[in-house]
Amino acid sequence: MKYLLDTHVFLWFAEDNIRLSKTTKEIIADYRNNIYLSSASVWEISIKISIGKLKLKKDLNKFIAENIVQYGFIPIAITIPHTIEIAKLPEIHKDPFDRILIAQSIVEKIQIITSDKYINKYNIKTVW
Repeated sequence: MKYLLDTHVFLWFAEDNIRLSKTTKEIIADYRNNIYLSSASVWEISIKISIGKLKLKKDLNKFIAENIVQYGFIPIAITIPHTIEIAKLPEIHKDPFDRILIAQSIVEKIQIITSDKYINKYNIKTVW
């Protein structure tokens, strides 16, 4: 199966946060699954670090690289079809980072791993 990590899920998994659901841990740990990390999530993390809303124990570049290598996450870039898909989305969710993840989910036919109740309101497959 193919899964796209919501930004908070990626951070919680990397930090072994107790808020991560058992199902999510099992999905990510299953080597048969393809787990994608969007460049939108890295962008969001970068912004949060730069404005002081997030602190990491490591340099961001090292943090991202180590997690990709250690867990086999597959990087996914933002493409023109992803950005065009955003225009088709209803205005349920206002967060631009979540909207691009939703668009990527639709275009790439990937389920999103998220606890975000607003993402769950879109006509996409999610898991938590």
